[in-house]
Amino acid sequence: MFTATSPDQMPDLETTLSMSGLEFMQAMRDGTISRPPISALMNYSVEKVEAGEVVFRGTPEFQHTNPAGGVHGGWYGTLLDSCMSCAVMTVTPKGSVYTTLEYKVNMVGAIPLGCEIRAIGTINHAGRTTGVAQGEIRDVVTNKLYATGSATCLIMKLRGD
Repeated sequence: MFTATSPDQMPDLETTLSMSGLEFMQAMRDGTISRPPISALMNYSVEKVEAGEVVFRGTPEFQHTNPAGGVHGGWYGTLLDSCMSCAVMTVTPKGSVYTTLEYKVNMVGAIPLGCEIRAIGTINHAGRTTGVAQGEIRDVVTNKLYATGSATCLIMKLRGD
């Protein structure tokens, strides 16, 4: 798995549209296409990809803290948006892409710095034009719940096959 460090390392639209969303996410997991730069910035990577489910694994570090020294809520939001939206991606057909329309985050606990977590996104609904997913952030070791979320994504068919 490698991270894009310049725009030319990102998959182009033709590459993206040539695969189903599941194939695209599997290719990212397997390292045949790059993972996005935000994943390095936020210190997470793909752990699992299945139809309707994506799991990221990550660890918040000092650079992810807020002025009070806790893990910034944006870190929670980024991880949840990523895992939930990518779960929607796994059910998009070849020739389609998605984008997040909205997401909601409920933080239920403070993630300690250096704590390895899983961000688990699963599909609730996937239709022709929308996908709805839910997510959780859990401690890898204890399975403690730190946050939940929900997302709605727009599915856009750009090419017919």
